[in-house]
Amino acid sequence: MRRFNAEMNKPLSIALLSCAALLAACAHAPPTHNPMATWVPSPNFDERRPVIIVLHATEQKSVKQSLDTLRSANRGGKVSAHYLVGDDGHIYQLVDDSKRAWQAGGGSWGAITDLNSASIGIEIDNERGEAYTDAQIASVMRLLDDLCTRLNIPRRQVIGHSDLAPTRKVDPGARFPWKTLADAGFGRWPQGELVDPPSGFDPWLAMAAVGYSVRDRAAAVRAFHRHYRAQDDGDDPQATFDSQDLRILYALNASVFATTP
Repeated sequence: MRRFNAEMNKPLSIALLSCAALLAACAHAPPTHNPMATWVPSPNFDERRPVIIVLHATEQKSVKQSLDTLRSANRGGKVSAHYLVGDDGHIYQLVDDSKRAWQAGGGSWGAITDLNSASIGIEIDNERGEAYTDAQIASVMRLLDDLCTRLNIPRRQVIGHSDLAPTRKVDPGARFPWKTLADAGFGRWPQGELVDPPSGFDPWLAMAAVGYSVRDRAAAVRAFHRHYRAQDDGDDPQATFDSQDLRILYALNASVFATTP
């Protein structure tokens, strides 16, 4: 009988030990509510959500290498992204949509200065200068449609890494087909016939209105050229606008002020 009782008590003992461990863990967990304040809950709230999508190029040799990097570190430390799209169009998810992936780094877009907190990051398997595959772009657009629909991210709020960090980054590069994405409704693109801007048009104010930081003007122009002219200026410190750039900027500004940010 004693042996029978001991055997019967084993599950109970294990359960008690498990409960004790959980209680100990809870004792060290940070409080959900601020102890300085009286908790008076309101039903009027929502979860924090990303408001922008940042597209990257991995600039590595394979999906396997990029998966390893995005789960460990590169030369600058630990990095990650929410998604990775392979050459064949396969989509990998590495970080939950609701979590803050370490993908954008320093930079800004408009008034947003903490892009990691405000964005979803999509890495695309691509070595620098390599053409993107049709399968990749089709998968990127399917993913963008899903994210914009499910997370209520404005479809025009799709940018490149170099757009938000023009002094540091060049990806996804001049060969990325932004016009193809724009035709599907993603990102900003000049609409209608391009015309010369009126006298007094300020291209730097126009760049800032689109979202670019203009602290380093040459870097901002280089990023603009990669996105809207499929042009790579390298590290040219004298990069500047030509007349077609001004027409594009004027048209972009018309779209900016015609819609709610």
